[in-house]
Amino acid sequence: MEFKLRPYRHPDFTQARFVQAPDALFVACERDFCAPEGYHATAIFPEYFKIGGKWQLAEESRMDCVVVLEADGTLSVKEFRNLKQGDRVCVGRTEDASEGIYVHTTAFYDPKDGGDAFAFRQGRSRETAFSVDYDSLYALLEHEKAHGNIVWVLGPAVAFDHDARVAFGNLIANGYCHALLAGNALATHDLEGAYKKTALGQDIYTQQTMHNGHYNHIDTINRVRHYGSIPAFIEAEGIDNGIIYNCVKKNVPFVLCGSIRDDGPLPEVYADVYQGQNAMRDCIRKATTVITMATTLHSIATGNMTPSFRVLSDGTIREVYFYCVDVAEFAVNKLADRGSLAAKGIVTNAQDFIVNVAKGLKVFDN
Repeated sequence: MEFKLRPYRHPDFTQARFVQAPDALFVACERDFCAPEGYHATAIFPEYFKIGGKWQLAEESRMDCVVVLEADGTLSVKEFRNLKQGDRVCVGRTEDASEGIYVHTTAFYDPKDGGDAFAFRQGRSRETAFSVDYDSLYALLEHEKAHGNIVWVLGPAVAFDHDARVAFGNLIANGYCHALLAGNALATHDLEGAYKKTALGQDIYTQQTMHNGHYNHIDTINRVRHYGSIPAFIEAEGIDNGIIYNCVKKNVPFVLCGSIRDDGPLPEVYADVYQGQNAMRDCIRKATTVITMATTLHSIATGNMTPSFRVLSDGTIREVYFYCVDVAEFAVNKLADRGSLAAKGIVTNAQDFIVNVAKGLKVFDN
């Protein structure tokens, strides 16, 4: 299947509603971390604001944030926790240009394609046919390998299976991953698989429980902490396989965010949730395709910070593709409910999915 980006359809700002619209109103914050009453909250779609009679796009957006007019006339999209006293925040609760705010929901929609511009409640289930999704994904990933930025968000299930670890390691090695977002568990069990040949104490291939295997993941964490970092552990212990190994080998950035239930954790895990969120968003700012697998919490968190568009270095605007893969229908539909431009769900076992993708891209060997 040939992949082709859908063109960005700019709003027609010559229409009367845009010409006659007032400038957007910006009100200064009275205190840190608190937006003025009536603030405008951002969505996942491109948003334009009329400033000095001209419509301006907020280029680096994310959901549930506010738009700040900077001193140099540019627009920033900020989380509430990053607001400072005096920041000029856009206020207004309409999105149809009548208050100088326009949310462009049909940016990548061509009426000739048929169907709705975007829609809620487009549920997908285990009975949905996904063949075309796989074919489209193979074509997309081939394109993004050369022209985009692919961010994967993984739950630990991907590290519990021998073939899944091999498949994803090969995807990284062959350039189909530009950043990895996960938690302590994914990295721990992947490194355990390389170090102890187990996952949570079970043989990584046969699933046979090993004697004292419940120590293995803690032993792995402890050994990594002995060396002070994951790269130092990999070098000292001669680790030569797996997901994190390939990230280190290929200089692919990985962000590990901690949780209240973590063991250890590994040295690279962010203990401060907001530092972790900042690190995740730094990766998402570059993303043109995001694929989340087997982690509802991290998937929704990533979805909230991923806009449906990306402004490239040459000023062109392109679509951001978002896939959510999970065996639970709830998980994939939770993100798909955000709008059909933003997320596409695939209901399947994450381990089977990643092996199929690696085979479809001809990079799987076990």
